Parts: sequence; structure tokens; C-alpha cells
Amino acid sequence: MNSLITTKNNIFESQKKIFLIIFFLSIISRAITAYFFGDKTLQNEWLFLVSNLYNHDTFSLINFGDLFIPNLWMPPIYGYFIYIHALIFGLNENLASHVIVTQIFLSSLTPLIFYRLISKFFDKKLSGIGAIFFSLFPLIVYSPSQISSATIYLFLLLTFIDQFLNLSNQKNIKLNIVIGLLAGILILTRRDFLLIYFFSIFYSLIFFKIDIKKLIFICLVSLITISPYLARNYIIFEKLILHSGFGYNVWKAYNPEAKVEGYYIQSEELKQKIDKVEKNIFYRINEDKVYLDQAIEYIKENPKKYISLFVKRLISFFFVDLESTQKNYYNFFHIVPNFLISLISLFGLIVFPKKDKKYIYLMLVMFLLIFIYSLFALLPRYKVYVIPFQLILTISFFDYLKNKLSKNY
Repeated sequence: MNSLITTKNNIFESQKKIFLIIFFLSIISRAITAYFFGDKTLQNEWLFLVSNLYNHDTFSLINFGDLFIPNLWMPPIYGYFIYIHALIFGLNENLASHVIVTQIFLSSLTPLIFYRLISKFFDKKLSGIGAIFFSLFPLIVYSPSQISSATIYLFLLLTFIDQFLNLSNQKNIKLNIVIGLLAGILILTRRDFLLIYFFSIFYSLIFFKIDIKKLIFICLVSLITISPYLARNYIIFEKLILHSGFGYNVWKAYNPEAKVEGYYIQSEELKQKIDKVEKNIFYRINEDKVYLDQAIEYIKENPKKYISLFVKRLISFFFVDLESTQKNYYNFFHIVPNFLISLISLFGLIVFPKKDKKYIYLMLVMFLLIFIYSLFALLPRYKVYVIPFQLILTISFFDYLKNKLSKNY
């Protein structure tokens, strides 16, 4: 028995061994899940976007005859991620499978980054157990089997946070460049990262006491990273613009039929307004204004209803949306683990080390994510961005219990 315990402890003490265990558990669990439940083909917006890029050399989501409207609605990174696979393997029925294989690999690396991140706060054993739990968490396992930017975004987000927390104790220009590059790529992956980025810069200036020159340099690297896409948009639209689609996303979340997941079917009145939008390169920008105006009109008509819906989204996002219409997520392996980790993380919020500025940063990022996503229509897969933080709180709670019990005995 003692030898078994010793072997177990030795495994957790060896970072190389725990990394290999986590990586292979991740690969196997994700491959099996993708085989049975993974997307088989590209569909909807990703199919149109990549097809137009592959066949017509234009990054466009819609077209009117020969007029291809330059894309502003979908952030570019994931579209080009799929496009690279199309260049290598061809635009065929197996393309989705090739993309998912790469996503499985990235998703299998993500628990290793999570391990590096939580090892800043916990010992090797707790970090190892936490990383294994993270690697096998059902929603995390399922995510890379879907054609979605969720896997790439989670991988990049945790990498960014892990590196960002090193700023206060490392004076290395390479680290500054890496953080700036990661931030730029994240901005081009999901637009909501802009708020997380600005918050991170502000927090590090005030609480980590990072030299403002270093932060300016990081921001310049980020700006250089996104500048080709900004330049492309400026040349086409004659103004600096990064993304459009804000109005559409607000309308999805704030219309009379909207629930937690939003509502996507246009009313006849809205269809008529959109039909009147001139079909030129500014179509998506002007269409987005129609959606925004309609959403504002709905909010003004019944503000209490939409405040209540926002609160419901907050609760659903922190715990789990029991009214989800997506059958793949409405099952035991999604609902029960999500609810349990959310519930235990509440206790973690009570006992976490409130004097640790790095830990507080993580918690504030979690709440910022919950707040941002709850403003708009929520899909079940978005919860993958919150799970790492809830798991950290859960580990904190069990670490607190362990320390309490060890003192008593």
C-alpha cells in the first residue's frame, strides 16, 4: 500500500510524466468523442466563408451575383485556420475531419497550459489532479469535435493568461512580444477579447506595477499583429473598422422571442427593412445598423423584460442552461458536471486567497467573461471559456478543506 502511494506521489512530482499522462488521456478521449459525435462536414457560415475564399479568393460570407461582400461579421482567424486545411487537403467532404484532428491536438495541449497556469497557485499534486480533471471534463472533451473557434480561442486565452501572469517577475523582451502577438491573434479570433485585453493592461499597470513603457510596447506589438486586417478593411471601407455584426448580435439577444440562446428568425417587418438596404460593399455595415435600431426599439418598449433576461443569462452561464434547444448539450454528461463544478466554485469564491493579486486577476477575468457573454445570446459551448476559472475555484475549495483537516488531525 505504501509503495502504491509512493509511486502515485512520484508521478505527480514528475512534470514530464504528468504531462505525458494528461496529453495521452486528452488525445484518446477527444478522438473517441469526435469519432462518434464530431461534425462530419462544414456547414452554414464557415462553409460559405471558406468556399468563397477557396474558389473566388475573397474573404466573403455572402454575395449578390458577382458582387462578393467583404466579410466583417466573422473574425478572420478561424476562417483562415480552416482555409489552410483546405489548401493542404482540398475543399472536399473530408475537410471537417482534418480540421477536427488539428483541433484535437490543440485541445490536448490546452490542459498542459492549464497545468502551468494553476501551478502558480497550487502544489504539483493538486495541479496535476486539476489538469487531469480539466482534460477529461465532458464539455472540454466535446468542444474540439465541433467546427467552432471555441477550441482555438480557449487554447490561446489560457496561453495568454499564463504568459501575462509572468510579466511581474520576468524582464524579458521576448515575453512582451509573445504577449502582444497572442493578444493580437485573440482579438482577430473573438471580438470580446478586446475588453479582456484592455482590462488586463489596466490591472497590470495598477496592481502589478508593470512599467508603462513595457505595456505600450506590448500594445504596439498587438497593433502590428492586427494591422494587416485593419489595413484591408480601411482600403475596402475607407475607415478604420475591425468587426461589424454588433447590431445583429444585440438583436439576437433582445427581441420579443429571445430566450437565453437568443432568437434568429426575422419578423416580416424586419425582413422588409433589410431588403431595402443597398446591395453594395457597405451592405453588411448598413444591415447591421438596421438590426441595432430594431433591437434598441424592442429594449425601449419593455426594458424590464430584457433586464430580467440578462439576469437569467448570467445565472445560466454560471451554472447551466436547462432550456437549451441544442440536443447535443442537453444530456447528463453536460448538465451534471457543469452544475456541480459551478456549485462548488461558489464555495471556492468564499475561501480563495483574497490577498493574491494574480488570483484576483483570474477571478475578475472570469466575471468579465460571464458579464460580456451574458449581454448577448448564449450558446452552450461558450461555457468552455468559464470552466477553467470555475475549476480553479473548485481546487481552491478542496485545498482549503485539505488544510483544515490536516490541522485538525
